[in-house]
Amino acid sequence: MFVWVEPYLYTPLDRKRKRSEDPRALRRAKDIEANGRVSAVVDRWDEDWAELEWVRVDGTAEILDAGAERDLAAAALLAKYPQYHDLPLEACPIVKVTAERVTEWPE
Repeated sequence: MFVWVEPYLYTPLDRKRKRSEDPRALRRAKDIEANGRVSAVVDRWDEDWAELEWVRVDGTAEILDAGAERDLAAAALLAKYPQYHDLPLEACPIVKVTAERVTEWPE
């Protein structure tokens, strides 16, 4: 789940079932903290391969724990995904990806 607010992509470290209750214990969170380089792919599948589409965002990431930007990103995620009414994003860190390169197919 993500929202795009150019030039940023936001995605939560939400409370979906995971091995750890601590979102910072997740491998992706540890990788962001250690390296900061990320790639995210969003695709649209279709049985007709001529209709396939994808976008890849390459850039740097940081984890937002609090603040106005984090809250705006959470509000945008809630607006896009009504599921977050039942699984609130309060106190969930949000990953902010600063896009450096965006590649799409078909071009």
